[in-house]
Amino acid sequence: MLRNVLLAAFAMLFIGCTSNVIVTTPKKLPAVYEDVNETHQQKNSVTVAIFRLENYTDTPRAGMRASNILEGILKAKGYKIVSYVNDKTYSLKKAAKKAKDDDAKYFIYGGVSEWRYKTGIDGEPAVSIQVSLYKTKNKKLVWSATGSDSDWGNGSIGTTAQDLLMEMVER
Repeated sequence: MLRNVLLAAFAMLFIGCTSNVIVTTPKKLPAVYEDVNETHQQKNSVTVAIFRLENYTDTPRAGMRASNILEGILKAKGYKIVSYVNDKTYSLKKAAKKAKDDDAKYFIYGGVSEWRYKTGIDGEPAVSIQVSLYKTKNKKLVWSATGSDSDWGNGSIGTTAQDLLMEMVER
């Protein structure tokens, strides 16, 4: 009994030290793999142009860093990526045109509003990111997610951002 109480207390302490909040549109990202039957999946060719996320923070290149992490996550999930991460940030209209020129069916656009270590004794990493996926041909919003996360004082901003972006993409 005492063991269970201690485990519950430890779990509450652990959960209380890291937190994230994510809000997404009802639709998910377009599926790369679709079930054909119980034993076979078919891979769809889903091309996404990813643009550097706008940096709304005081941290230099935070948008580029978050975009690069998102690019890696999407590649690992099977998406074909056309990368504009190293380019300057485009307007939504110019991003749609660039994506269309490269025959990308979708493009990603968004921003980073927090990318820092909190002040204080622990110096916890904190990130806030907004990402939207648009259909290239008509600039219609397909999917959007906004999330914020923080981690333990010994965590890095990169791993905190990666965990947040992975969870955002899964929803």
